[in-house]
Amino acid sequence: MSRGFVKEEDQEEAPLIPPRAALPMGVTNYVTQNGKDALLQERKNLEETRSKIDLKDEQAKRREQAVVDGKLQLLQERIASARVISLEKQPQDEVRFGAKVEFILNKAKQKFQIVGVDEADVKNKKISFTAPIAKALMGAKVNEKVDFKLGADSKRIKVLAIAY
Repeated sequence: MSRGFVKEEDQEEAPLIPPRAALPMGVTNYVTQNGKDALLQERKNLEETRSKIDLKDEQAKRREQAVVDGKLQLLQERIASARVISLEKQPQDEVRFGAKVEFILNKAKQKFQIVGVDEADVKNKKISFTAPIAKALMGAKVNEKVDFKLGADSKRIKVLAIAY
């Protein structure tokens, strides 16, 4: 049937599905075991949410299910591509994926853990391995100084401690 014969109120707009954290094309989706567990818990929560959708309005129900299904699809892709990195197997004396790094930047002591893109949470002192500062610190050892370039600015970072 031609779209000209469909009532306007019968046309449904596709729901907007929020994207997941950016993972650059061609970059392996590294995660810690905690990160993988969080992805699996998120999937369980979304599946429970979908099973509890109970709206009288059929159109609203379809829209809500489509949003949850879209989130599940994006999440499933992340779970399928996740590669868990064992923190115990990382070189304990240098900054690698999963490291908790203490350092000095701009005369201020800071500490964070380098994690996967879905695990990153600045409030909890976790940054993605794709972040510029994480890339600058990769491979550094305790007491080593590394240059951190962000745009035209260049800063010096001194690594104080590394833990896994």
